[in-house]
This record gives sequence, structure tokens and C-alpha cells, in this order.
Amino acid sequence: MLNLLFIGDIVGFSGFDFVCENIQSLVKKHNANFLIINGENICNGKGITEREADKLFELGANVITTGNHIWENWISKPLMKSNNLVLRPYNYPPGNIGRGYAVVTHPLGFDIAVLQLQGRVFMPPIDCPFRAADNVLKKLDSNLKVIIVDFHAEATGEKVSMGHYLDGKVSAVIGTHTHIQTADAQILSSGTAYITDVGMSGSYDSVLGLRKDVALNRHIYQVAHRYEPATEDNKICGVSVRIDEQTGKAIRIENLVYPPFTNSIGDDENKD
Repeated sequence: MLNLLFIGDIVGFSGFDFVCENIQSLVKKHNANFLIINGENICNGKGITEREADKLFELGANVITTGNHIWENWISKPLMKSNNLVLRPYNYPPGNIGRGYAVVTHPLGFDIAVLQLQGRVFMPPIDCPFRAADNVLKKLDSNLKVIIVDFHAEATGEKVSMGHYLDGKVSAVIGTHTHIQTADAQILSSGTAYITDVGMSGSYDSVLGLRKDVALNRHIYQVAHRYEPATEDNKICGVSVRIDEQTGKAIRIENLVYPPFTNSIGDDENKD
């Protein structure tokens, strides 16, 4: 049985440090035997280098996914060239560096495919993610049953559509990019685990990981301000997915937030 732990987009070095400090205890808590981490925003909000990737692999990551911001930091290029387990969205036009999917042999003796796709609604007009998914599925060995998809997209409707499009064809479709965990973790009708967005790992005393004052100035003054990640109140968001490696179908999906959000302050006046 595969117990997948997927950790959502790490934002900033404070988020990276917090993940590094806590990931092994989360792996143990969820009895995970396969770990995927989205690391596209580690380097001050954009990109990941060999240093951060090596640390995450050292701590047990099997595959690192990224997203559109990987292209905005040129220091990520050597890593994408050298490490086939650091993925970028597959459906960028041919000729770009990096790989969009990987096949990993699990210690228990079966193969796992990890595919990253990127949406097009409110995003760069790249190749069709639906047709790209079909293209990869045709390439994979027919005996390979466990397929995990990181769908990096902005629009909720596009993400939900991808979930239904791949239902029964892959084991899990896990949404990334929008940084807020959604409340729709579920097993779709044909056995695919799905969540619209897994959430980010980083500072929640922020606006999606960005310092609050910077975000407010962007909205109020409508001009560009330098991206500066926040550093306080770090949390890890993710999902735990249990998958039958014989059929490739998901059995359970559970969202996680560590540490949990505080939902009240002081004494509860309605307490029994």
C-alpha cells in the first residue's frame, strides 16, 4: 500500500526552514512511504536551487515539483538541467529545459509516475494541459498503476475539470499554486483522489506568503513592489493519500495543516 504525503508550495526561506525542521515527524505521523514536495517558491518567493533541493531529498523527498515561478529565477536552471526528479510543468512548449514527469521505483517493488501540469486560465497561454496529460499517459507502461498529478493552476473551474478528466486514469490530482488550502479533499467517482488546492507551506501572517504591507501597497497604489516573503506564523499544508498499488485507485485522502489554525482567542463564552 502506498501512503503518499504531498507537501504544498514552500514559500520563502522561513517556510523552507520550517518544513525541514518538521517534515520527518509528519512523515512518521502519517506513516508515509512516498513524499512529494512542491518547492517552486523557496528562494524569496521564486525558484529553487541545488542547495534547497539537496536538503529536501536528504530529508526524504522522492520528487520535487515546481510551477510557473521556476522560470522567474535563472538560478534554478542548473538544477532543472541536472536533476530529473525536480519537475517543471510538462506542457511548456518543447525546447524548454527540465522534465515534466518522472517514474520512480518504490522500495516495495512497484513504479510510481509523478506528472506536473500547468493550467492556462489566467496563466501563460502554454500547451493544452488536458492533451498533455493524454500524451504522457500513452507513454507510460500499461502495467504502471500509480500516477500522481500536480496540477499547478489558477482557476478553480479548470482544476475541477482536470480532476474529472483524469478520474479513473490517475491515482491523484493535487492542485497547487493558489496557496490557500481548499475544503474539497475527496475521492472522485472512479477512484481518483482530488483536492483543488493543497495550500502553501510558509508564513500565514502574510498575504499568500507575501509580507502584508507589501501586498497592501500593491493593491492600494496599483504599482509594482518588490516581492518580500513574510517570516512569521509558519505552517505546513499538505495531503495524505492512501493508494492501492495493485489498482492505482485511491482509498483515502486527508488534508493536513501543521500546526492547526487558531480558531478562537481566550475563553469560549458558548462552552458547555
